[in-house]
Amino acid sequence: MVRGEWGVSGRCSYKRATLIVCCINVVVAFHVIHSLYASLYTYPLADPHTTVKYTLDQIRGMEESNRIRRAARPTELIELVMQLEERLTREERVELPKHLRQRLVDEIHSRLRSSDAAGNATRQNEAFRTWHLEKLEEARRINRGETLNSTISQQDAGVLVRALSTGWVEFAEGIGLWIPISVTNMEHDDKPDGEDEFDKEVLPGRQLPLECHAERHTDYGGAALKWGLTHHKESAYDCCMACLDHTRRAKPGQRKCNIWVYCPSETGCYSPDVYDHKYQECWLKYSETPQSNFKDQYSEAYRDAHPRAPLVVPWVSGVVG
Repeated sequence: MVRGEWGVSGRCSYKRATLIVCCINVVVAFHVIHSLYASLYTYPLADPHTTVKYTLDQIRGMEESNRIRRAARPTELIELVMQLEERLTREERVELPKHLRQRLVDEIHSRLRSSDAAGNATRQNEAFRTWHLEKLEEARRINRGETLNSTISQQDAGVLVRALSTGWVEFAEGIGLWIPISVTNMEHDDKPDGEDEFDKEVLPGRQLPLECHAERHTDYGGAALKWGLTHHKESAYDCCMACLDHTRRAKPGQRKCNIWVYCPSETGCYSPDVYDHKYQECWLKYSETPQSNFKDQYSEAYRDAHPRAPLVVPWVSGVVG
């Protein structure tokens, strides 16, 4: 009796368990189907490129968010950082003491005169680079405390190491030394009969005609007709031609260009104004009585008042007409 009752009880329990499992499977199946249907409803199989439509409240919310982001933008901080970066860039170059700068200029001139680099820009640059490396090594050894047969003190050696480490081009600009760049040009047989050859300092580009009246190391003043900061030309020849074209095209009553000023130095050209004058700037000017602001070299008194002024005037100018 006990064994039979257990069997009957077992069969009934198995059926109930099977029924429960089936019910659970049915419920799970319905839940899965419902989830798939809901997913299909939420993400319909539509064209992915269809334009999304927003309600007015959503659009207002996005506009308000953009306005808050713009208002929270640190505009003043960004401007201060940009000004600081510009100031640091200007102050990167080490200012040499007056006595040390003059001594170095004399040494460089003596080196260039004693070499066979006269009239050859490539050899001049090579001679200057050689001097630059030798002087940098000498200054480093003196700065380390080595005893050398040199007139440079250990204090000046530290300053000189920092100045020479900026690179020979930057150092040359800092002391006002300008050596023309060696440019290979096609030779043009267009020199008028009886005209003398160019002087030893050759400007890159085509030969300037006599009507340009080019004056090296000269900066003429006058009213600006073409702002050089945004008016660049490939060479001094092109700058002079731009001045002559301006004169020919000027309408009656308009000022005609009679002065051109060009920056031939790849490292830029010094000027006492607040602007940073770049290579290939071409200024077209007018003056009833053209006069040069600076000629050949900046005076010692001027360089004392303007510490960043180089020794030699870097500009090339001419008066036409």
